[in-house]
Amino acid sequence: MTSDPAAEAARLRDEIRRHDRKYYVEAAPEITDLQYDRLVAQLRQLEAAHPNLIAPDSPTQRIGDEPVEGLAQVEHRVPMLSIENTYDLGELAAFAQRAAKLLPGEPIEWVVELKIDGVAVSILYEQGRLARGVTRGNGRVGDDVTHNVRTVANVPLRLSGKRIPSVLEVRGEIYMTNSDLVRLNELQEKRGQAPFANTRNVTAGSIRLLDPRICAERRLRFFCHGVGHVEGFAASTHMEFLHELEGLGLPTTPKVQCFDTFDAAAAHCESLIEGLHELDFEIDGLVLKVNRFDQRERLGSTSKSPRWMVAYKFEKYEATTRLREIRVQVGKTGAITPVAELEPVDLAGTIVSRASLHNADEIQRKDIRPGDVVVVEKAGKIIPHVVRVEKHLRRGRLAAFVFPTKCPECGRKLVKDEGGVYIRCGNLECPAQLKERLRFFASRNAMDVEGLGDKLVDQLVGQKLVRGYGDLYRLSVERVAALERMGRKSAENLIAGIAASKDRGLARLLAALSIRHVGTRVAAVLADHFGSIDRLLAADADELSEVNEIGPIIAQSVYDYLRSPLGSEIIADLRDLGVRMQSTAPAGATSGALAGKTLVVTGTLSRYSRDEIKALIAAHGGRATSSVSRNTDYVVAGEKAGSKLDKAHKLGVPVLTEDQFESLLTRD
Repeated sequence: MTSDPAAEAARLRDEIRRHDRKYYVEAAPEITDLQYDRLVAQLRQLEAAHPNLIAPDSPTQRIGDEPVEGLAQVEHRVPMLSIENTYDLGELAAFAQRAAKLLPGEPIEWVVELKIDGVAVSILYEQGRLARGVTRGNGRVGDDVTHNVRTVANVPLRLSGKRIPSVLEVRGEIYMTNSDLVRLNELQEKRGQAPFANTRNVTAGSIRLLDPRICAERRLRFFCHGVGHVEGFAASTHMEFLHELEGLGLPTTPKVQCFDTFDAAAAHCESLIEGLHELDFEIDGLVLKVNRFDQRERLGSTSKSPRWMVAYKFEKYEATTRLREIRVQVGKTGAITPVAELEPVDLAGTIVSRASLHNADEIQRKDIRPGDVVVVEKAGKIIPHVVRVEKHLRRGRLAAFVFPTKCPECGRKLVKDEGGVYIRCGNLECPAQLKERLRFFASRNAMDVEGLGDKLVDQLVGQKLVRGYGDLYRLSVERVAALERMGRKSAENLIAGIAASKDRGLARLLAALSIRHVGTRVAAVLADHFGSIDRLLAADADELSEVNEIGPIIAQSVYDYLRSPLGSEIIADLRDLGVRMQSTAPAGATSGALAGKTLVVTGTLSRYSRDEIKALIAAHGGRATSSVSRNTDYVVAGEKAGSKLDKAHKLGVPVLTEDQFESLLTRD
């Protein structure tokens, strides 16, 4: 870096402008989003240190660059602002905290959406008819691509429904599916033309074509996710808005969910990322939005981006290689998972030779065959997975993969989940399942048993020293020391680690038991809500489903496990062995006026923010949860308390005002 700040600022501006043109105008980016954001951050820091260098045309002072030439330009009635980007949960939490400070004491609902990797457009309907389609361009002015938007099959040319607004401008993303890219590249191969590298580049080039017949051939699609200028629209929240759009016949972004708290929304992000393989289209992140429109108005926007919306992005890396063979492995829940054995390939600086294929349906849907050339992707922290087959490179006839009908480990007949996609071995004593369950039980996010590695698990199961979780706590130093490559000191350390795991608490235990649909987040929610295994055992499926973030499927799975002979036996055995089955309380919170009490806070409080009153409850020994149930001891209600207050009255749960709540605390 040069010592001349002015020269460095000029260099950064020129480089950013060049990348803007490559990305927005030519649709041929040379760097990743993360690298681009870092360049802008460098320039912003430099200008902050030297305010005299800030120029009106600096990339930090505007949203984007100029649209492509050759198409009519249209000014957006409501600017299409960019979204602030974050790349980790810490940055995401900081954004939420800034929003909460601007809405002190108000509960904020957050919506989580997929961030489709396509081309942002605005589509205007007047009197229910498609009037115009415009690209985002620089946020103020975009290209008129109405002629191409009309060729997108799932964009209605006329809205349907009973209450059609006089003017409706929706924002969304034009995109292409991976399946259609496979088909298009096969067509390109037949024509002797070059294949396309990815779906986004095809979309960006196609939507700006002058000939709509070519665009129509590309089979582009559209998802709505936002609103521009509207007249005669009744929605007051984002979820209501999406529901009304669906009623008008417009396609909305799938897998959208709304959460009462930002923490719950952020936790959901991780589960969405893990399910990327299920999607037939590309996403480059997730978007979190404030649900209520009135709160959005009060939060407002900066010159570049809204204060009520943030993108949680992750780096995606792709590589092309050949699939050597498909093998299957048995998981901890008996699911038979196919794995792609690949010719080694460099992916994000790591040599990858295996990738997940997830389930038999995915192999069939993507038509993946041994010998195929495949595109492998790694996004965020998830393991690599196969995105698509490069069918235009398939030579000759390749045999389709035949999924096994018997467990490769124990020989039990495999059964497909009713209404599901997974094929399972139903033998709970299957050695492969037991090994996987023990490995997970000992993992860092579960009971965190130091020293219990894969090879040791293989020996313990192979020599029948361990047939279940409880047997781990019955192991002796002498038995372990006699195993291969285990001396007495190592054995002593392992036994000490196993003993220490008894005090991990209820959340860790629930996560460790390999209950279907129960991961670390769900386990923490259940432990926080019920506090002890006894209160959890006393809850029926309906009560479980009423807990925020749980839902009927998870609730039924937990209920069935705890009531099953195996689950009951495991819980009783671990209890007898001294495993702690209560929620871990915050330091200093083992006693107090609220000790052992569960409280729910609802409505707008006059004296406390939501975080402040939750901290106060914990400090006095109580637990603050988000859902009212029969196990709730008190509900603290402020102004505009809604359904939670109604439910408290229905269940006979005592309701406290802020004064009554403070009176309880004076007992300490």
